[in-house]
Amino acid sequence: MIYLDNAATTRIRPEVLKIMTEYLAENYANPSSIYAPARVAKMAIDTAREQVQKAIGADKPAEIFFTGSGSESINWALKSIASQNASRGKHIITTAVEHPAVLVTLDHLSKEGFDVEILPVDEYAQITAEQVKNAIRPDTIMVAVMFANNEVGTIMPIAEIGAHLKEINESRGKDNKVYFFCDAIQAVGRIPVDVNACNIDLMPISAHKMYGPKGVGALYVRRGIKMMPLIHGGGQERGRRGGTENVAGIAAMGLAVELAIAEMDDVAKSHRELQKYLIESTLKAIPHSRLNGHPENRLPNSVNITFEFIEGEGMLLLLDSKGICASSGSACTSGSLDPSHVLMAMGMPHELAHGSLRLTFSKDTTKADLDTFLETFPTIVERLRQISPLWEEFQRVGNIDALLGK
Repeated sequence: MIYLDNAATTRIRPEVLKIMTEYLAENYANPSSIYAPARVAKMAIDTAREQVQKAIGADKPAEIFFTGSGSESINWALKSIASQNASRGKHIITTAVEHPAVLVTLDHLSKEGFDVEILPVDEYAQITAEQVKNAIRPDTIMVAVMFANNEVGTIMPIAEIGAHLKEINESRGKDNKVYFFCDAIQAVGRIPVDVNACNIDLMPISAHKMYGPKGVGALYVRRGIKMMPLIHGGGQERGRRGGTENVAGIAAMGLAVELAIAEMDDVAKSHRELQKYLIESTLKAIPHSRLNGHPENRLPNSVNITFEFIEGEGMLLLLDSKGICASSGSACTSGSLDPSHVLMAMGMPHELAHGSLRLTFSKDTTKADLDTFLETFPTIVERLRQISPLWEEFQRVGNIDALLGK
């Protein structure tokens, strides 16, 4: 199997699996107890909290709260800030290309009376810091912009946005703050992320995107920000998220993020080379294909290409039959028949947005893996185009704009 869907999830590292197994089978005590084995479990959580804190440049381990997933962290942060600041404003700013966990949560808030403003993106799935600055209103309480897009890999100008918000907040005063929420789930461990340098207030991350286990995430909350309890009934996570901690998962997440940061520069350099090779080779080998996302300012492990006149589902099924795993967009919307909301927001026609393929690397991806893909995939595209009504019509019309009614 050649696995090229590492934006969806990654394979757990042996070192991470080892420590996880230790806390499942040996150091299994409840960390809320007071005897010695429980203190070992509690120490594992404390260590992991510090590992995550250092990985993202936070000031204190106490700014890290462990959760059950990235989506849980997103929901908690957005709903908590909205609920606790509704008395002074209900305007929330976001972008059209956020992850569904963000957009659906904000849609839920809009039904509760919040005014969610969705900023349009350019053809690269980017916004500008000026767009955010110009959208701020007296009743704005939060800005939610992702660090890097999960589908096309484009990196947002987070530091510039954070600088604008810092300036705005200094003029507004601490009791009228505009909170900066940043989904960094695809970014942490792949590119440098520093919450203080970017003036980020709340930031979710997820273990399974960086060779850790599924079912564990974290939320960074800047010191001084009050969060409503996510789960009542227990004193865990300083009273904010009741329930016995997932010690094995938390310990594994801590080690996973520490290792990812330690080797990030070397892995990113390797990925940049693979990325350049795959993009150039694919676009050269297959006519009527186009790169999606920013050509340079993108995650090093991400490639998203649209192949005109064919459907993404057919590509994925035929690749799977050859032992190659890829995706056509976010794993959270893989069951949807609708085209990617990211590609549509970038201005891609509905007919073409269906034919996108996302290929994302792990630290173990090799050039040989990509060569196998490049040997296999052109034949798949040719086969699918032969049975495509769009391709047949294009052969007759000879002009894609005319075909799409432009």
